[in-house]
Amino acid sequence: MELALFDLDNTLLAGDSDFEWAQYLISRGVLDKEVYEARNQQFFDQYKAGTLDIFEFLDFQLKPLARHSRQQLDAWHREFMETRIQPMMTDAARTLVNQHLSAGSVVAIVTATNSFVTGPIARAFGIPHLIATIPAQENGAFTGQPRGIPAFKTGKIERVDAWLESLGLCWGSFARSWFYSDSHNDLPLLGKVSNPVAVDPDDTLRAHAESQGWPVISLRG
Repeated sequence: MELALFDLDNTLLAGDSDFEWAQYLISRGVLDKEVYEARNQQFFDQYKAGTLDIFEFLDFQLKPLARHSRQQLDAWHREFMETRIQPMMTDAARTLVNQHLSAGSVVAIVTATNSFVTGPIARAFGIPHLIATIPAQENGAFTGQPRGIPAFKTGKIERVDAWLESLGLCWGSFARSWFYSDSHNDLPLLGKVSNPVAVDPDDTLRAHAESQGWPVISLRG
């Protein structure tokens, strides 16, 4: 049995669902363009630089969920999937996912982006497991706060460990384990698996991958 883990943004997707969700809400007039666009870009730049404060970002990202009904959010998300996400789902990414699924691997997305945004994306890829940052809910409504450990940097390892335990599995259950990512923020989990793969990597991850002899691939085709 093998384990195949995928980062989502700029790995399976040819773009960033987190960033695009905020841009979508701005385009619909749900969020104020002048205030949110600059802040969204600032957080995105911090993520790329490796300086992101995940809790500060989640406060920004999750607050809009608490201001609207789930029915309205779901309606927006359907349009978001059609207009923003589906164009970022490449044939190469679908093929790679299907190769692991066909081989009988246990397959999961592991992403810092919250599960409201990413759940439908995982389903669209046919991936059965999602390990994402969880937006807290009360009585079916989002509170604007995260629940538990964000799936970010070393938090990805903690969340994967807990998920495997919930399945009655552990790292030793697998003959091989894979993690595909574009970002140096994912070096902790990349270092945990037996088969790390850099996908269209940032400069820091590319240099590290080349120094370690890790495969470097592109899913942009």
